[in-house]
Amino acid sequence: MGITVADLRRGQKGIIKEFADDLLPIKLLELGCLPGNQIELVQVAPLKDPIYINVNGSHIAIRRSTALQIELEMIEDNHVL
Repeated sequence: MGITVADLRRGQKGIIKEFADDLLPIKLLELGCLPGNQIELVQVAPLKDPIYINVNGSHIAIRRSTALQIELEMIEDNHVL
């Protein structure tokens, strides 16, 4: 598995590629956590759980275990890596 949401640092962005597990909560899918959408790490709680992300303008708190299931393609300086 490549880079996941849990690997991001504050302010970093990526494009959702795929999910490691098909058991991603339906609520996340409804809020826009779908392949092809951009995701940004907003903040990480002091004990590294939960992780706050921005997807399509929605700020969402997710568990670190869930963040490890969302694989990304990194975006840096308007270039996809």
